Amino acid sequence: MAHSLFRTKNVEQSISDTEEPEHALKKSLSALDLTVFGVGVVIGTGIFVLTGQVARENAGPAVSLAFVVAGVVCALAALCYAEFASSVPVAGSAYTFSYASLGELPAWIIGWDLVLELALGTAVVAVGWSGYIRSLLENAGWHLPAALSGRDGAEGFGFDVFAAGLVLVITAVLVVGMKLSARVTSIVVAVKVAVVLIVIVAGAFFVKADHYDPFVPPSEPQEAGGSLTAPLVQLLFGWAPSNFGVMGVFTAASVVFFAFIGFDIVATAAEETRNPQRDLPRGILGSLAICTVLYVAVSIVVTGMQKYSELSVEAPLADAFKATGHPFFAGVISFGAAVGLTTVCMILLLGQTRVFFAMSRDGLLPRFFSHVHPKYRTPHRPTVLLGVVIAVVAGFTSLSELAELVNIGTLFAFVVVAVSVVILRRTRPDLPRAFRTPLVPLVPALSVLASLWLMLNLPAETWLRFAIWMAIGFAVYFLYGRKHSRLAHGRAAAEGSTTRSDLTK
Repeated sequence: MAHSLFRTKNVEQSISDTEEPEHALKKSLSALDLTVFGVGVVIGTGIFVLTGQVARENAGPAVSLAFVVAGVVCALAALCYAEFASSVPVAGSAYTFSYASLGELPAWIIGWDLVLELALGTAVVAVGWSGYIRSLLENAGWHLPAALSGRDGAEGFGFDVFAAGLVLVITAVLVVGMKLSARVTSIVVAVKVAVVLIVIVAGAFFVKADHYDPFVPPSEPQEAGGSLTAPLVQLLFGWAPSNFGVMGVFTAASVVFFAFIGFDIVATAAEETRNPQRDLPRGILGSLAICTVLYVAVSIVVTGMQKYSELSVEAPLADAFKATGHPFFAGVISFGAAVGLTTVCMILLLGQTRVFFAMSRDGLLPRFFSHVHPKYRTPHRPTVLLGVVIAVVAGFTSLSELAELVNIGTLFAFVVVAVSVVILRRTRPDLPRAFRTPLVPLVPALSVLASLWLMLNLPAETWLRFAIWMAIGFAVYFLYGRKHSRLAHGRAAAEGSTTRSDLTK
């Protein structure tokens, strides 16, 4: 039994599966498309909210250094993703990578994890987008009925019609085709980046040098928490974090790291890339580099415009412009955030459908969902199913308290990919690698340690919810996936054929 749980699907078989007419996705993406996807999903509300919030509570003006530290941690993971995605250009990202190196059960675990994380992430972002749109409409004097504004603060029936509507529109765009999705994303990302650049350039004129003094504020030790809302590392070791000071920069890095989450979704589009060996590493590393530069620039500007101790927590960048007497730019920021969340939602849903599609093609989920649209060559069945489910969830549920589940799932995927790179280097040294992660096994080891450290800084209740979802996943695998796996059926057929040939001798 143990042998069957860790049976691996070799790289050649994974690639040949992508050539089956009924299950083959259309290759239409370039390195620029992939870079745009990466920037589109990474830059969300974090750049407008998280920068000022962490500066006030954790690091002061040194929040820019925290972004650099977080960027380095992500770069370690990105180097591992780049090697795998260029060597195994198959939909599914970390799921496919782990199937080729760790085995079927670990692959199922990471696939099950990604399906939840990306679905939840899409719903959370859709609800956030709806809030910005309602705010902009209210500024224009238009008010939506409370019953159609979501569950937060609703008495009786409450449905977020904007959140659900956004998910359904994006579902339709993804069904029609990846190239259309890439074009829509390119336009929206161009608007979003333009807004960010306007904020950086305009804000630079209101920077005061004395706001950077001290650049690294004196350390302020914090008491360790004792409830499930406390980080797991505190409950296990009694370790208490430090705000400000040098250690405060690392505390801040564990928070702002989550503003980078999403670049790994570029790898889920590997199968739809025209030249994956060349373009995937460029898309993954290029999008991460662009986002890091923008985050650092914004953090320098916001802490220079207003003293870090005076920044607001809810909308620090917008309020910083109001404090300097320029409320117009606050409106520009709200517009940029609303536009930006559109692409975040689209690419999260894109990533989820590709993981679901890959698992279905392998038989771990019903094969019905692995057939592509005869005209558009997209996985239309899982896209429609997941789009409708997420639209309902986004419409009826208040998901803010579950947002951290997205983070733990992504970090878990980082660990799996880093370990997989090392294993595949040993088991398949002959595999052609257009991009090679440098300093193996040092870089993957550092990636694993950094990801585990950030996971330990997540609340214990997040770990509890994660464990419950994983337990459900084990049950589904043993009741359905293990019996219907194509890999299992293929081996059984091969063994039966061998037995028959032996009997005829």
